[in-house]
Amino acid sequence: MEFSAMVARESDGEIVLARETVGDDFLGAGEVTIKVHYSSANYKDLLAITPRGGVVRNYPIVPGIDLTGEVIASDTEDFAAGDQVIAHGYELGVSRNGGFAEYTRVPAEWVVKLDGLDTRDAATIGTAGFTAAMSVQALLDHGLTPDDGAVLVTGATGGVGTVAIDILSGLGFEVIASTGKTDAGDLLAEIGANEVIGRLPLDPDAKPRPLNKANWAAAVDSVGGASLAHVLSAIGYGGAVAASGLTGGAELPTTVLPFILRGVSLLGIDSVQLPIQKRRALWTALGKELRPQHLSTIESFSPIAEVGAVLRAIKGGVHSGRTVIGVAGEF
Repeated sequence: MEFSAMVARESDGEIVLARETVGDDFLGAGEVTIKVHYSSANYKDLLAITPRGGVVRNYPIVPGIDLTGEVIASDTEDFAAGDQVIAHGYELGVSRNGGFAEYTRVPAEWVVKLDGLDTRDAATIGTAGFTAAMSVQALLDHGLTPDDGAVLVTGATGGVGTVAIDILSGLGFEVIASTGKTDAGDLLAEIGANEVIGRLPLDPDAKPRPLNKANWAAAVDSVGGASLAHVLSAIGYGGAVAASGLTGGAELPTTVLPFILRGVSLLGIDSVQLPIQKRRALWTALGKELRPQHLSTIESFSPIAEVGAVLRAIKGGVHSGRTVIGVAGEF
């Protein structure tokens, strides 16, 4: 069959993303063929169309590290035509064709059957929201309860940050949102933040301290770098930080003191290679007890024909919340 896809091709050191009509060879190997309803816009998708972005080795490729849609054919008893599903992570959009296409085919062990969420809500959560849920679940597994004190969320206006705030607030936690966007206070309060503070450290020119006053019981961090170092220094005794990002840099200029004097734990969060059974269990929770309550507030919608502009907004630092990319009927 023939279908439409946004294809990224390398030419003279540049990456060009454009609509193409493609055939079965773009479906790839796998047991589950999916009609894509939605994808979403993620920083990794931006890197896929950025020269020397570091996530794609071979072009051409269809970006889109997540997708939701309807199964139209299956070679396994685990899925049947008509099932509403999501697939994300693993090799999607980086080493095999992803969600920016009308159809895709993926291995059955990458697919999650939706329970309690429709395909649009699942796309709103997407990879970033799933990473947020992993972060919250890691803190809960660590023993965190609302009685322990406030939880900090850095990068609060981003995809991970907004969904983390929404989930934590719904679970009864006091949430402190950290952002460099001075006009984001109303949005963050609407989705559950009790207080909004600036980007950390608040004084970037001050000499870093290995230990600061214990301000928070735990944190969800998607920034990394000097911000994460500061956060670690201000977590209370026995607390934890779930870290998933590096927009603030990959270096971590800290000391061992938060770990050996306060017993702070640094919990690494990776949603890409999470085993499928854990992935399916967490998606079930996202349709039930971890379901975000303000998806319509943090969601914006763009048709696939405009995905290039959305990714440029991410590059420019003006993107907030979660952008759902409409695929079916939107080329």
